[in-house]
Amino acid sequence: RDARIELLTEIYRSHAGKEPDAERLQNVVDGLETDDPVAEEDAETWAVLQRLAESLTADSELESLIAALDGRFVRPAPGGDLLNNPDVMPTGRNIHGFDPFRLPSQYALMDGSRQAEQLLERHLNEGNGLPETVALVLWGTDNLKTEGAPLSQALSLMGAKPRLDSYGRVCGAELIPLQELGRPRIDVVMTLSGIFRDLLPLQTRLLAEAAFMAASAEEPEEQNFVRKHALAYQREHDCDLEAATLRVFSNAEGAYGSNVNLMIDNGLWHEEDELAETFTRRKCFAYDHKGRPAQKPELLEEILSGVELAYQNLDSVELGVTSVDHYFDTLGGISRAIRRSTGDDVPVYISDQTSGDGKVRTLSEQLSLETRSRMLNPKWHESILSHGYEGVREIEAHITNTVGWSATTGQVDPWIYERFSETFVLDKEMRERLSKLNPAASLKLANRLLEAHDRNYWSPNGSTLDALHDAVEELEDSLEGISTNEVAA
Repeated sequence: RDARIELLTEIYRSHAGKEPDAERLQNVVDGLETDDPVAEEDAETWAVLQRLAESLTADSELESLIAALDGRFVRPAPGGDLLNNPDVMPTGRNIHGFDPFRLPSQYALMDGSRQAEQLLERHLNEGNGLPETVALVLWGTDNLKTEGAPLSQALSLMGAKPRLDSYGRVCGAELIPLQELGRPRIDVVMTLSGIFRDLLPLQTRLLAEAAFMAASAEEPEEQNFVRKHALAYQREHDCDLEAATLRVFSNAEGAYGSNVNLMIDNGLWHEEDELAETFTRRKCFAYDHKGRPAQKPELLEEILSGVELAYQNLDSVELGVTSVDHYFDTLGGISRAIRRSTGDDVPVYISDQTSGDGKVRTLSEQLSLETRSRMLNPKWHESILSHGYEGVREIEAHITNTVGWSATTGQVDPWIYERFSETFVLDKEMRERLSKLNPAASLKLANRLLEAHDRNYWSPNGSTLDALHDAVEELEDSLEGISTNEVAA
């Protein structure tokens, strides 16, 4: 089948949500005119397909390369996913990452609204009521790759959208009428990564302005939780409304991360509340609608005391929530801070947007899925171990990150540690293999499982615990160059 047909079919599905007319699509690819009428709602999509079909047959890359080598002007073009943004075609242009005045895109607004409703539906299906306050983690890279879908989720929950100037550029926020929204405005506390703060200052101000506008709207408090909570805070602390509606938090300028990941990796903590304190201290800088930060730890803690769920998006099939420590550093960190403020655990969700229409899972479900499909899957760990030294370090990192989730959320099922032990430590052949490839990482891996036991994240039976201790001693001897035979002698 013609590759152009397949590509244009996928683009049509992405934009129209249905299958294209095969004959019309073939005519578009062949450059033939047709008098068949097109439904008004499909006319724009077919115009896009027509333009793309022409771009796919044009050879503009060599011409642009010669122009660049001659020092002549090369037209700019946005980068990104062709399915989401057909404007990336034709190729052979000077690619820029994003246009800040076009973020979030119209597609991202539609997609973000759908994802926000998926989150609320999942929470309701778990037997909970409609949440009044939600904690959302926003990363810069996720928003750049999706044209702003995660920040669109935050806007949708608050019942807001971008305000555009006469040139169609994002210039602020405006509220969606309650009648059109069809539900109350959800109060959203947003923690931004340092990359988001640096790359998207306009969007940082947009989110802060949306929260302020929602709190300022003359609407019933039972239909506007942002206003309800802001007015309550204002009465209690005798401050102006803007101070009571600060909802966008990040690091101080020039600082990055919460350092929870560093504490976990180095074991530099005794109680879980130390992790919460570190997160709050690092992420307590509130950004107003002019982009000015102010250190507000008390405000952050009070807002977190009312949070009913926390969540973050997952948008890459290459990474999972245990692949890198940034996930538990941010989502895990805020979950532990919520636990300290509320005195109770709240649901933690992962919005997996890596395939289809996406799926909202609990953190426990996501961890179980990744454990079975990656770490315990021989196809995965054998492939990783083919990289030798680095492969063992990668497996150790997954186990350390799993401990990080236990420390910050307490939502790791104990069977996961049991299976890790059986697969990578108690299996003598595998243990010796890991030790030969990377003795330091294999010892750290085994010690991490014992640490998880010491911190009461799982409870192996006596024989398993003894076997783990014996394995650690063997790995220590191997690292120090002492053979098993020498120990026996």
